Amino acid sequence: MTDKMPGQTNTAAGDLSNPFSAVPIEITVSVGKARPLVRDLLKLGRDAVLPLDRRVDDAVELYVGERLIARGQLEELEGDQKGQLAVRLTEVANLQDGLE
Repeated sequence: MTDKMPGQTNTAAGDLSNPFSAVPIEITVSVGKARPLVRDLLKLGRDAVLPLDRRVDDAVELYVGERLIARGQLEELEGDQKGQLAVRLTEVANLQDGLE
């Protein structure tokens, strides 16, 4: 279930009269950040572990370009797509005002 942000309207069907509605966009899902020192980064090799600033159950952030558009939880798909990652949206931005 998606929580609406204040002022958000339901546009799931989209505006099919707008020619831009069929243009694909790339969404980047950020699971966390790491800030190693360069000397530590140079030591990394196969099977090295790079700790992130988030825990497994923390929300991930969805971006279009540099703009935060939503937050959600990582999930594994079932059935024919078993093993594929997906994101269940928990918070969606009002694209005019952004996500706070």
